[in-house]
Formats: sequence, C-alpha cells, structure tokens
Amino acid sequence: MSLKPRIEAAMSGAIRLGQAGSAPPRLASALDYAVSPGGARIRPTICLSVALACGDDRPGVADAAATAIELIHCASLVHDDMPCFDNADIRRGKPAVHRAYGEPLALLTGDSLIIMAFEVLARAAVLDPARAIELIRILGESSGMPGGICAGQGWESEAQIDLRAYHRAKTGALFTAATRMGAAAAGEEPDAWTELGARIGEAFQVADDLRDALYDEATLGKPAHQDEINGRPNAVSELGVRGAIRRLEDILSGAIASIPSCPGEAMLCDMVRKTAERLTPVLPAQHIA
Repeated sequence: MSLKPRIEAAMSGAIRLGQAGSAPPRLASALDYAVSPGGARIRPTICLSVALACGDDRPGVADAAATAIELIHCASLVHDDMPCFDNADIRRGKPAVHRAYGEPLALLTGDSLIIMAFEVLARAAVLDPARAIELIRILGESSGMPGGICAGQGWESEAQIDLRAYHRAKTGALFTAATRMGAAAAGEEPDAWTELGARIGEAFQVADDLRDALYDEATLGKPAHQDEINGRPNAVSELGVRGAIRRLEDILSGAIASIPSCPGEAMLCDMVRKTAERLTPVLPAQHIA
C-alpha cells in the first residue's frame, strides 16, 4: 500500500495550522509553496515503513514523526537555495522560494518550517509523552550541531572539509533520523535502526552526486553540475562514474543486511530494494560500456 496519501494528509494538516488565524498572507502562502509538490517524500516514507515494520501501534505519533522530518528537509532546501548558499533559482521544477517570494520571506519560510516540525512533535505528546520527547531529541540531534544538517551546511564554509563528516551530517543525518524516529514512534529502541538509516543516507548522497554529474537541469528539476561549479567533494570526482555506481550498489546491499529482525522485515527489504531502483541513475549512452 502506498504511504503517499498518509504522508500528504499529515503534511497538509501541519501547513494548515501554520496558515490559520491572522497569519501574514504571503508567508502563509510560501509555507505551502515550499512543501508542495512534495517530490518522492523519501524520508517520511522510510520513517513510516520502519514504524509499520515495528507494529505501528501509535499511528498518530508515527505520522507526526514523518511530518516533522519532511518539514525539516523542506526547510533545508529553502535555505540551501538562497544566494548566501547555493544561489539556485530552480527547485522541483519551479522557481525556488527566494525567487518566488523574495529573500526575506524565504528565510522566514525556512525558519517557520523548522519550528513547525518541533511543534508537530510536541502536539503528538498527548498520544504518548515519552515517545514524543524521544522524537524531539532525535530530530534535534539530526537538525543542529554538531552532527546534524546545520553542521553539514557549515562544513561548506571550512577551508578543509572532512568529507565523511560532511556527507554524514548534510545528507545522512535526516535518513538516520527517519529510521530511528520510525522505530521510536512505534515504541522500539531506535539505536538498532541507526545503521540502516546511515547506509540509506550514504547511498542517497552517492546517487545525488551521480545525478548532479550526469543529468541536466531539465531532468533534475534543479540546477545541475553544482558539485563541479562549487568545487565540492563528491563520489564521482573521487571514484569516477562506474566506481560510484559500484559503491552505490555495495551500500544498498549492506543496507538490506543491516535491517533488524522485526515483524515487517520482508516488507522493509522490499522497500530498500525499490529505493535502490529509484536512486540508481540511468547512465547516458556515453557512459555505457
């Protein structure tokens, strides 16, 4: 069963709360613009998949976890696209938020989405206070310093970049949060799920490096070749296209092997395989031997 309707309903509910009452109309509009259309919703899908595999005995708590992760992710995209960072004009095939609404509102949109994520988790405390507190802790660790997505963005301002720490924070942190929060939302120990999230995050980073190197802006729905333009370390420059593809395959095999024993283990294996198929780029003709 597709989890997309469940995710979209939870996301829409959170955004509506942020637009209620006497909210500034343009900022209220920007909130919806920043999160929709939602793309693949990979992180909340992983979160809910883990929760389901662990029994999903508190669906409202799992929905809050998935929504909070996606709100943080969308906020990071809004901020990443701004002129002070990537200076990207296109996101998901349409003008980036700062191009559509201006830089001041883009900054406030990202900030509002971050705050909204934690508000969503706080509201879930009425369903299970202990689980909600654990979810807030995990998301905070994955969003800030020293190892969350803020740290990942911060590495780009350093003269010397620790590549593993950079990728682990910038891309991996929210994937690790997705598996850990999915388990915590279902009342399971989150630490057992850290490796799966870390491996999926690493795979996503390698796949993203490949797509950035191989595809054009029209295909990506965002500016292409940003790693080369901005001089960022990446898997393609380090390993070559073929080497990066092999690395991606190895990571995803390890991800499947790392899935803890649980009632929904077979379902999760299938989810990881489908994620692998979705992530692996189709090589252009010049790269096919």
